[in-house]
Amino acid sequence: MKAEIKEKMQEMLDAAVANKELAGGSMLIRQGGEEICYLESGMADKEKGEAIRRDHIYRLYSMSKPVTGAAAMILFEQGKLDLAEPVSSYLPAFSGQMVEENGRLVPAEREVTVKDLLGMTSGLVYNGNPGPAGEYATEVFNQVDERLLTAQAMTTVEIAEALGRGPLKFHPGTSWLYGTSADVLGAVIEAASGMTFGAFLEKNLFGPLGMKDTGFFVPEEKKGRLAAAYRLDENGELVRYEENHLGIINAMDRQPSFESGGAGLVSTIDDYARFAQMLLNEGELDGRRILQPATVRFMTAGQLDQVQRAAFVHNFSNMPGFSYGNLMRVMKDPGQSVTLNHVGEYGWDGWLGCYFANDPAAGMTMLFMMQKTDSGLTSVVRRMRNLFISGTEE
Repeated sequence: MKAEIKEKMQEMLDAAVANKELAGGSMLIRQGGEEICYLESGMADKEKGEAIRRDHIYRLYSMSKPVTGAAAMILFEQGKLDLAEPVSSYLPAFSGQMVEENGRLVPAEREVTVKDLLGMTSGLVYNGNPGPAGEYATEVFNQVDERLLTAQAMTTVEIAEALGRGPLKFHPGTSWLYGTSADVLGAVIEAASGMTFGAFLEKNLFGPLGMKDTGFFVPEEKKGRLAAAYRLDENGELVRYEENHLGIINAMDRQPSFESGGAGLVSTIDDYARFAQMLLNEGELDGRRILQPATVRFMTAGQLDQVQRAAFVHNFSNMPGFSYGNLMRVMKDPGQSVTLNHVGEYGWDGWLGCYFANDPAAGMTMLFMMQKTDSGLTSVVRRMRNLFISGTEE
């Protein structure tokens, strides 16, 4: 990698910190199975004066979703999870669902399938969405929050079944909407595997891949490495964020009852790089095979039809050119994108700004870690990746 490109990227990251786009963060780029760039800037804990280090642990939020997708693919290729099967086969509460239609609730034209969960074509929504489905999801998450820190905290399966008893935003398979599908999928994985979701991930992904700092909470001995989260206040200042969100305990200080497949994991940049490299290697890392090549190709192909894809772009206007499938965006049309991409690039990001992209055509992984609310796919990531790609390609 050209030294001047790396210097410009560092300057860009430093400027983003100075402009309060984030308190601090790190970027890792790997290509051809080797690290070619690592950058860091800013603070992991402003109040303590603690600078970002490479071993800091981050709340992934929705960057948990690709891991959940990979877990489902393990069961899929083992013949233990049928993507065409109704979710009600695993979670009975998903039978007899109702759907929003022209201001009233009508019976669903068909049941939600496992594939609908993987593609976000289920009609399940997040809390805060308008209409009956959103109002119901809000009620469920209010109950989750009320019980979150008590001995009666709701479990992964309890939450999924509660969501299953509510109405859907649209008939399954007819559109696309970002929602609680991945959280429900975590419960389906429990039912299909006979293990808790966290135990399944540890046995089949984290342990074999050597992801020693990844899980649903941070043990006491690692607590000092958890980066603080921040939000922008009304004066444009970054202030500490310590609230719980989407049923996730911000402090990450205990084993949660709800192991959220959509948002619950913590990890380091190097741990997630091992997961990403496994996918880039079509299912293998350091001699350990996690998935078969055909399964990885299936997982990263994208699955939306034209109507569903239009709904995806409507919901994520900063991601034109992408399709979606198996809980990841997948680049289909680079000419429509707002960043430089190759066909087949895939990945996702999180509410606090963590970002993951694998580009098989370039043999490249790009990871970015930060902790600021309402971030998702950030401008600084788009700008840094464009600078890198334009400066390194012939």
